[in-house]
Amino acid sequence: MRAHLLDIGILLRKATPGRVWNTAQVVSSYILSRLTGRARAWGLPMALAFEPTTSCNLRCPECPSGLRSFTRPTGMLAPDLFRQTMDELGSRLWYLIFYFQGEPYLHPEFLDLVRYASRKGVYTATSTNAHFLTDDNARRTVESGLDRLIISLDGTTQDVYQQYRVGGKLEKVLEGTRNVVRWRKALKQNTPRIVFQFLVVRPNEHQLADAKALAQALGVDDVWFKTAQIYDYQHGSPLIPTIDYYSRYAANGNGTYRLKNKLVNGCWKMWHSCVVTWDGKVVPCCFDKDAEYRLGDASHGSFAGLWRGAKYQGFRQALLKGRDQVEMCRNCTQGTKVWG
Repeated sequence: MRAHLLDIGILLRKATPGRVWNTAQVVSSYILSRLTGRARAWGLPMALAFEPTTSCNLRCPECPSGLRSFTRPTGMLAPDLFRQTMDELGSRLWYLIFYFQGEPYLHPEFLDLVRYASRKGVYTATSTNAHFLTDDNARRTVESGLDRLIISLDGTTQDVYQQYRVGGKLEKVLEGTRNVVRWRKALKQNTPRIVFQFLVVRPNEHQLADAKALAQALGVDDVWFKTAQIYDYQHGSPLIPTIDYYSRYAANGNGTYRLKNKLVNGCWKMWHSCVVTWDGKVVPCCFDKDAEYRLGDASHGSFAGLWRGAKYQGFRQALLKGRDQVEMCRNCTQGTKVWG
């Protein structure tokens, strides 16, 4: 809890009049949209996910990058596109995560992009499988100004870890973690805040306590237990946990499964955040992994025009009318992390 509060403190220190005013615009437009049933969008995104690359070194079984199952092309984010977008949105933006699909550290200029956003006062985060946190990359990570480093753990022993992180080496994850912790101390910095993210699936659900103990031993600031999205959940999966608390799905008693949560019309994410793919396609959220619901292109025209444009407003309106009518939303749950 203390680590979580420290993280919130770092975020709040990013406050400026422009960001506070933008927040008021976004929140009020969302509330009014929900009350009236008519989509409005004031302000600009408060949070943004930017995809450095779709490339990945692992082959995780429920990940399009790992399965190499994308229909969209694989590539690397152009630094000019990133800087252009940040120049327009940076003064209003609170939070930027360098992640959608793929492994961010495979992008050769990744840490330069982090530094650019950090210098604009934006809270920066990334999620990594930690296989590229060499001593040099760990030092550069701390020096970049990155505020949060999410490291995928998913197992505390190699035999368990590799069942989901196919092709991965747990020792490289631990070595990379030690490198960042060491450089953070050496450079006398309190960032990045380091988080172990543990995707709870059936093969690793017996290691939750071990994950907490490992994090404490290594000097990691927090552990998040994340529920897993299963694509073909209706017919069950060997990955669905037996611990009900960590499952997004409930058994029907006849061998089939259903989502636990009830889909509520409207979606806060559509008013305050979005995702930009490596090639500039703007999509609604992280559930649109193959960029099927493209709402615009960040490389053409102003982001403000795209954000308030007819296509985006039409999508928001569709969610207000019936979220269950949007295929992407049918396997969506909110609150996918459980604080350790």
